[in-house]
Order: sequence, then C-alpha cells, then structure tokens
Amino acid sequence: MSNTVTSSYWSIGIDKLKAYVPGEQPQTDGWVKLNTNECPYPPSPLALQAIREATSDKLRLYPDPNGTALKATIAKHFGLSPAQVFLGNGSDEVLGHAFLGLLKHELPILYPDVTYSFYPVYCGLYGIAYRQVPLTADFAVNLADYAVPNGGIVLPNPNAPTGVALSLDTLRSLLQANRASVVVVDEAYVDFGAQSAAALIPEFDNLLVVQTLSKSRALAGLRVGFALGHPALIEGLARVKDSFNSYPLDRLALVGAQAAIEDQAYFEQITSAVVQSRDWLTAELATLGFATLPSSANFVFTHHPQHQAAWLLAQLRERRILVRHFTQARIADYLRISIGTQQECETLIAALRQIVSNPK
Repeated sequence: MSNTVTSSYWSIGIDKLKAYVPGEQPQTDGWVKLNTNECPYPPSPLALQAIREATSDKLRLYPDPNGTALKATIAKHFGLSPAQVFLGNGSDEVLGHAFLGLLKHELPILYPDVTYSFYPVYCGLYGIAYRQVPLTADFAVNLADYAVPNGGIVLPNPNAPTGVALSLDTLRSLLQANRASVVVVDEAYVDFGAQSAAALIPEFDNLLVVQTLSKSRALAGLRVGFALGHPALIEGLARVKDSFNSYPLDRLALVGAQAAIEDQAYFEQITSAVVQSRDWLTAELATLGFATLPSSANFVFTHHPQHQAAWLLAQLRERRILVRHFTQARIADYLRISIGTQQECETLIAALRQIVSNPK
C-alpha cells in the first residue's frame, strides 16, 4: 500500500479551492510581530480571572449551546435583544455562516476588489456567485457602483487592508438603496476609530453586523465572534450553525468573552493606546517619505515611492520585524503594518530609517 496521499481521495471541487493564507506566526521568540493585526496588549484581567475560575472539572460537560449569558451581555452592550445576537468561533466562522446562510442567491454578491481576502474563499467553498467592485483611485467606496441588482453586499468597515472607514450616513444610504439584499458590515476593526453600524439595526432588517473579540478585546487566541441583526437573519445563521456544530464556543471562551465585554474601562484604555501609537507611527512614516492612507483600524497601509514593498518587507524580516505584504496588482506597492506597543513602533521606525537612508 502506498504511503503517498493523492488528491484522488478528495471530494469533487476541492482541488479548485484557493484557501485563505493567514499571516506568518513565527515559532521562535525575538520577533517584532506587526503582521497579523493582533492586539499588542494583554486581555482584560477580569477576562483572565473568569477563564481561570472556569477551568474546573466542569470542562467534562458540554458548554451552553446557545451562549445565553454571553448573548445577554452583548445585547445589553448594543441596546439590542438576545434574539438579535449570534455567536461563533471568531468572526471568520460567523462570516462563513453568513455567506452560506444569507448570501447564496442567483444574483452575484458584491464586495470591494481590495478587501479581506477570505471573501472569495467563502464564495469558492459554497459556490456563491460574486463580483468585485473596484474601489476608487484613493481606495474609497463609491456608492453608485453598488446601485445594481445583487444577491447581497459585503463591506468591511474599516476596510482591510486599507484601514479606510465609511460613515454611518454612507452605510445608511447603501442600506436604503439595497432593501431587497442583505448587507453584511464586517466590523473587525471598528473600535479603533469608526462608527458601528449596529446603531442602524432598528432601521434595517437587511443589515447584519459582524464583530470579533480578537482585536480590540485582545482575545485572538480565544476565538470569539458575533453577529447582530434582525431575528430573522440570526435564525438563518443559527440553522447553518446547528447543521454544522451546535457547540461552537467552549466554556472558557464564553466566560472570558463575557468578562472582556463587561470590562469597558480596560477596553477603552488599550484601544486608546493603540490609536495614539497609530497616529504617532503615521507621522513618523511621513518623515521617512512614506505615504499612508488615513486609518481607522489597528494597522496602517503605507508605501514608499522610492522603494518596493517586497524589498522593504525582506529588509525588515532580516531585522526580525514582520509586516504584511499583498501581491495583488493594485496594492503590491503597499505594506500593511499592525500597530504594536509604542516600543515596537519605535523599533520599526528605527529600522525603516536605517533601511531607506542606506539602501543596499
């Protein structure tokens, strides 16, 4: 019997999938890691305490499949009802359920041509027709481009990897013009300078807002995400979930997420620190000749007119500093740099100052 595993055992169509490629996770210490938009600060002490207290013999029991207490906490935070809240293993899983449960129709869904690269992966996985709508020359969304028949719209706010945000007025206009379609607003980075579309949920039954605790709540390792919307949309997601995994969040994730959301003071402290470092980094990059898009996220999107992004990436990596580079044609000259601690940002600037002033 051969030890070689071949694709002949795969299901039909698996060989054609183009899977999402996450940012590098180094397996050794000593790196300045600014490539995956993680929070540079530890989770809420209250969240860690709740997780420790939940680490008991009760782990032998299944968790609450509905996440009742966490749903109630999230609903209270946003002024909604628990029936308007859906829970999942990180916002990626929540988005995956939304693509399958709400966005698979005859007409194609619409999303920007420069955006989160998981969206086309979901479309390929679930056989969803889609059309990528080009951003403007300055990487903005043009509402007129979405005024066409569609099977749904997906917009990150702020966008990734650009960091550019949309106003609530812009989102309201988009929702009003697309009453017959579900509009998914992906708010992974909303807490760093944008306005949440959750405030529009009472007005629009076609709006689904997706958030995560990975960024602004510093819980990327816990994998907790949620969606907010009309109960009918939430029921569609629940039907997909319960056909796939009826216990998506474990006991530790449920209590840790609840405590993190309740610790508003700590949330404000760390998001404020990230915003201050982002503004400092943007100003310092300008002194080195970089042009940076206005960011409302925990990262910046920047390029240097005299140095290729791939070369800068390699030079930084030699100095054990990781940032992100995408090879897509429109953005191949840009680097996406996560905001680290102030010290990590200063280390990055010192390295870039050396690199651009003494190119090899």
